[in-house]
Amino acid sequence: MKVAVTGSSGLIGGALSGALEARGDEVVRISRGPAGEAGVDWAPPEGWVRDGAFGGCDAVVHLSGASVGEGRWTPARKAELRSSRIDTTRVLVGHLASLDRKPRRLVTASAVGFYGDRGVEELTEASGRGEGFLAEMTADWEAEAERANAAGIAAAMARYAVVFDREAPAFRRLVLPFRLGVGGRLGSGRQWMPWITLGDAVAATIHLLDGDLTGPVNVVAPGAVTNAELTRSLARVLRRPAFVMVPRLAMRLGLGELADALLFASQRVVPERLAADGFEFSQPEVEGALRSLLRG
Repeated sequence: MKVAVTGSSGLIGGALSGALEARGDEVVRISRGPAGEAGVDWAPPEGWVRDGAFGGCDAVVHLSGASVGEGRWTPARKAELRSSRIDTTRVLVGHLASLDRKPRRLVTASAVGFYGDRGVEELTEASGRGEGFLAEMTADWEAEAERANAAGIAAAMARYAVVFDREAPAFRRLVLPFRLGVGGRLGSGRQWMPWITLGDAVAATIHLLDGDLTGPVNVVAPGAVTNAELTRSLARVLRRPAFVMVPRLAMRLGLGELADALLFASQRVVPERLAADGFEFSQPEVEGALRSLLRG
């Protein structure tokens, strides 16, 4: 299978590209930059795609998007986050729909941020959109991807949870306080925090490429945990104390709106569609995953 990957230099994109090549697929790494520059395949802000960039591809994985966890969410940053997802997906789907030979499959990145802050409610793909900036952005992002289905390209939107991996910046920031002996829960610790290992995120993405699921798919581990449970597991695995409690107000002062959306929003997300489709997780429980990553 010939697969084009946008965002191939990112955490998931790089691991996915390597996994696809290891099994014998041809991977086309789509490079982004100024329109017309040598070696550049597309320039989404300008609506430009190099002729033949996606030619002959059986499938496309679209993983481009600026990091939501970097920098305060100023109006300018929010506009950048939206454009890097919504506008790029609009350009991509429009281009793929115009091809004489369209790819049969499109898998686009999405996020569990779609659900907003939902307390203890169990969230499946049938659950409605939540409130707030992330939820609204993710819904608009998925709407652009959904247009591919109308063009005859079967599209699935992978709602990724926070990815656990030694090289993942978010995971390193999570673990560092515990290594230093100052780890602890965030606020009450009662908020549910969806997660998935990089290996399972990649395997789930390949599962979507090879299968026929369309629409939103929760790419999260089945062993959902609260922040307090995650804190206890990290403390046990690293053999460190975890007595500190980080006040919500302090995080709001430091990070603004981002803190509420990423650190304190409660999202009890379950991978209902992946499980029903026969996908098997290699690391379904958080403590086993942490032991594998931090002691392996």
